[in-house]
Amino acid sequence: MQSTPFLIFFFIVKNQKTITNLVLIILPLLVLGISLFAGRYPKPLFMPFSVLTSDELAQKLVFNLRLPRLITAALLGASLAAAGGVMQMLFRNPLVEPGFLGVTQGAGFGAAFSILWISTSPLIIELNAAAFAVLGLVLSYFIARKIRFGGWVLRLVLSGIAVSALFSAGLGILKYMADPTSELPEIVFWLLGGLYSVTWKDLLYILPVVVVGLTTIFLMRWRLNLLSLSDETAFSLGVSVGRERTLLIAASVAITAVVVSVAGIVGWIGLIIPHISRRLTGANAAEFIPVSMSAGAIFAMLSDDLARVLTTGEIPLGIITSLIGAGIFLVMMTSRKVSITK
Repeated sequence: MQSTPFLIFFFIVKNQKTITNLVLIILPLLVLGISLFAGRYPKPLFMPFSVLTSDELAQKLVFNLRLPRLITAALLGASLAAAGGVMQMLFRNPLVEPGFLGVTQGAGFGAAFSILWISTSPLIIELNAAAFAVLGLVLSYFIARKIRFGGWVLRLVLSGIAVSALFSAGLGILKYMADPTSELPEIVFWLLGGLYSVTWKDLLYILPVVVVGLTTIFLMRWRLNLLSLSDETAFSLGVSVGRERTLLIAASVAITAVVVSVAGIVGWIGLIIPHISRRLTGANAAEFIPVSMSAGAIFAMLSDDLARVLTTGEIPLGIITSLIGAGIFLVMMTSRKVSITK
């Protein structure tokens, strides 16, 4: 009996990796299960389980509206956080976020263009937003190849800034041209981000791309440690720098494009969650990338809960994530024990 505590301690130490992986899977599932009952029906804040078993309207609300919405929120958070971690490692810049290569602003321009000139159908808006998000990446890539100075990373960053500025200016023109009584409010509400209209169809639309992209990032996460080194050093260690970096960037941009096309512009998740994860696990990408995925999913679901619960209407998700993310960022910037650049 006296040896029992030592056996338990030995088991925990020996199986620490397995336990950590289980926690990373169980926590988001637990948050999802609890979030299914968060809402304003049949009364504010929370739905008793007894209501779900007896109320047909509650069952439809949970399984047809909240469940696909929460799964989409989890995929949104995991995708943006994973993409943010990849971008920060590849570009060796702690302030890089998933949409900086013109992806986010391109998606916003595509959505506004669809609302004004093509169709206000949610599916058409999503497809147009995704197409222009990919166009933003393509333009950034080709402009970077035309720049005659600096390394490849610097050229990509500069071209991404330029393309984002161009799309932002184009979006401003479209907002100026929009009808202020009908089209402009719809554009603005989309740009604020939200999952209020998500259905099973939207979830199935993004699921294949997100699964493939996240799997690629997860399987190649340990290569990020090598790719974050200088090109010469990484090449000397046997890394195919151009091929592997392109594959990881493509996976990150693809998942960012599809989730943004459905949810609108939701900021700060891809910037702040990787920093928090690195504080928990260290700078080893093999460890902090899975933590980022799990933490991003949890953060997005909890933020969506607040968006649905705080008021009788619905607060746009992008406002909630920006408010909380900016608050965490300020704490990290001003704390003596925590530095954003480490």
